[in-house]
Amino acid sequence: MISVSRFLRMNQGGLALHIRRCLSSQTDGEGRIARILKEKFPLASSLKVVDISGGCGAMYEVHIESNEFKGKRIIQQHQLVNQALKDEIAGMHGLRIFTDVPQP
Repeated sequence: MISVSRFLRMNQGGLALHIRRCLSSQTDGEGRIARILKEKFPLASSLKVVDISGGCGAMYEVHIESNEFKGKRIIQQHQLVNQALKDEIAGMHGLRIFTDVPQP
């Protein structure tokens, strides 16, 4: 059996990066995007922003659950998120968006 730190040194691939990311705090980009979305969607019951580019800020994944999406199709929900982040998106390579309406 090997220690976690030795495993991390040996495995410089995705799993090691994922483990280190889970143990670290939110990046500046994640925080900035989360603040923008909290302001745009104040009724959001759940919001998670993850830098999936390895920390360089080139690609993010957004999970947001809000009553503001109620009655809107998925494409309309995603358009709302895209509009809220239009200035941020200009500097990104990609953005994955997952939206939902809270269940009663």
